[in-house]
Amino acid sequence: MTSTRCAVCKYFRRRCPSDCIFSPYFPPNNPQRFTCVHRIYGASNIGKMLEELPVEDRATAVETLYYEAKCRIQDPVYGCVGLIPWLQQELNIAQSQLAKIRAEIAFHYANAAIVEPILGSIEQSLQQHGVDHGLDDHSYSWFW
Repeated sequence: MTSTRCAVCKYFRRRCPSDCIFSPYFPPNNPQRFTCVHRIYGASNIGKMLEELPVEDRATAVETLYYEAKCRIQDPVYGCVGLIPWLQQELNIAQSQLAKIRAEIAFHYANAAIVEPILGSIEQSLQQHGVDHGLDDHSYSWFW
């Protein structure tokens, strides 16, 4: 018998044997974890599932059971499957935002491709006619 009982043995007010299948996965300092899983699956079913699994897969199975049980308690009809429509909506929103930003970038590139040659030709024309627009002169502190 171990000195501290696991959450399962505490819940059922029994002694915790040294080979308790629950003790590695339901520590005594986290009893709500077992309570949540027990409420949905039942202790007997949890024990049977753990016994059928290889030891290296049991921790992952308990994590999964706990997550699914929490979701089932929050949403009794859909459980963790109820998150899928919400995640799909979030994905659609993100994809539409990305498409909008890509369109804006393409618009700015297109405008730059059109405006740059025009500005260059205007600048050349002004220089040929000796017109100084004064924009290169940094003495205008209000502008720079």
